[in-house]
Amino acid sequence: MGALLRYFRDLDTAEEAFQEASLKALGHWPRQGPPRDPAAWLILVGRNAALDAARHRRREEPLPDEDDLSDREDAEAALAERLDDAHYRDDILRLLFICCHPELPATQQIALALRVVSGLGVAQIARAFLVGEGAMEQRITRAKARVARNRVPFEAPGPAERAERLAAVAAMLYLVFNEGYSADHATSPARAPLCDEAVRLARLLLRLFPAEPEIMGLLALMLLQHARTAARFSATGEIVLLEDQDRSAWDPRLIAEGLALLDKAMRHARPGPYQVQAAIAALHARSRTAAETDWAQIDRLYATLEIMLASPVVTLNRAVAVAKLRGPEAALALIEPLGERLSGYFHFFGVRGALLLRLGRRDEARIAFDRAIALARTPAEAAHIRQHLDRLEAQAAE
Repeated sequence: MGALLRYFRDLDTAEEAFQEASLKALGHWPRQGPPRDPAAWLILVGRNAALDAARHRRREEPLPDEDDLSDREDAEAALAERLDDAHYRDDILRLLFICCHPELPATQQIALALRVVSGLGVAQIARAFLVGEGAMEQRITRAKARVARNRVPFEAPGPAERAERLAAVAAMLYLVFNEGYSADHATSPARAPLCDEAVRLARLLLRLFPAEPEIMGLLALMLLQHARTAARFSATGEIVLLEDQDRSAWDPRLIAEGLALLDKAMRHARPGPYQVQAAIAALHARSRTAAETDWAQIDRLYATLEIMLASPVVTLNRAVAVAKLRGPEAALALIEPLGERLSGYFHFFGVRGALLLRLGRRDEARIAFDRAIALARTPAEAAHIRQHLDRLEAQAAE
């Protein structure tokens, strides 16, 4: 998409070209095998499809002036030459900055970038924003229309413009990372590369902004979370909670890099949300066992994050630390006001059900768990909640 957009300078044309190339790949690759460089194949086939479509449209238009017809320059050959010489893989980061243009509201910037750059479906993006699919479809459509209406330039932004768009690009990268990180055991092989791609792009971003502590914090956060990937599911695909994970399976190389980046970021004394989240992940990474976790410090960090972000999801995460420190009743009191805003959020009902179960309010816990299963995004999430329900049934039978 980044390469096609660079040549055609039109978002709809680039998207249509990419879709045509993908359809042809689905038709050819299963029979003939994938090409040596699949990305280059898609770009060339997409380019040709867009040029063919343009020629077809021109047949129905009046002929241009003779001067234009007599132009001896071979525009198509020049296009192919630029394409062959392009380092198109790093166009992805460039495309991120283009999608995060200040002409668009921040929510539209991120939604458009997720759809265009990472190819995520509307349902996946809607889940990330905690909104309905219809609302997200409208948001993306409005963003595309605004790009066309305002003739947003598809040139690489200069240093000053890059700095202005940095927050939106960073948020976009973290959402891409989370989309890969939230994959279950069955879909992880297909979606896990999103984590690697987000980390790669964050490294590129840090090269552009080497003195920006929030980008250091973002990359540190990704690395510290990614380090736990191998321990997050059992051999049968069941979710393993953080406190039950085999910490020897955590990747020490990623942890060391993440901790070093966080320490470097903190020396700048300009704290931000990604640095705070990375600090929470670092406390888990530094604890040799779950029992050694400093929940008091984690609670304080979440309280700081609530001030910075004021998100109901942050408060929900803080409730886990509060439950460890002050018990389930205090944690339940903290999350009860969030019910309306998180009415479509799986984790809210999972946490609420677990707290109610610890308080012995089994009927209410069962209702919360049933709702969580209905909202589960993956079979692994649903199976994890069913374990709680099975335990409830066993207690009732006794």
